[in-house]
Amino acid sequence: MLSVRDSKNTLIVKKSKFITLIYHVDSIEQINTYLNNIKSVYKDATHYCYAYVLDGINKCSDDGEPSGTAGIPMLDVLKKNNLDHVLCIVVRYFGKILLGAGGLVRAYSRSVVECINNNIVELNKGYNIDIYFEYNNLKKIEYLLKNTTIKKKNFKKNITYNVDVTKDIFNNLNNSNICEVNINSDIYL
Repeated sequence: MLSVRDSKNTLIVKKSKFITLIYHVDSIEQINTYLNNIKSVYKDATHYCYAYVLDGINKCSDDGEPSGTAGIPMLDVLKKNNLDHVLCIVVRYFGKILLGAGGLVRAYSRSVVECINNNIVELNKGYNIDIYFEYNNLKKIEYLLKNTTIKKKNFKKNITYNVDVTKDIFNNLNNSNICEVNINSDIYL
């Protein structure tokens, strides 16, 4: 499965500025968070068009642009590149020159193509897990997790980590006999 690295691109077409932001996403909640954040960062923009593909579900929005001139062309680019778990937002600042329907389609499509260029990555199935272990196993656990980012650490009677891991790391932890592992959700890394 293919997705993207988070990236940003700016395109100017006849004084209109198209700022394209692409994100790897794993949930509708994450999509909504990105959309709300972008609207607060780019408060004075004219349009916030978007398209996403998440586990085969897709949606797009023209956000006030003429119907079919923004969201659908953006979604088409994502689909043609076989992307999943991806959100694309194009923030437009109107440059006071009308582009016409064809010009808008070309501008939105081009802005997405330029943004995903060289940013496509292969996704591997993994898990969000909690790991429970004793203090005397801390160095062994840290070694097993050396190529991951620990999202949460809790130090009480025992230690608890929350981390996103690949299947291989999950299997290594599960077979280590030094910790208890609970899967919270399936994810793609």
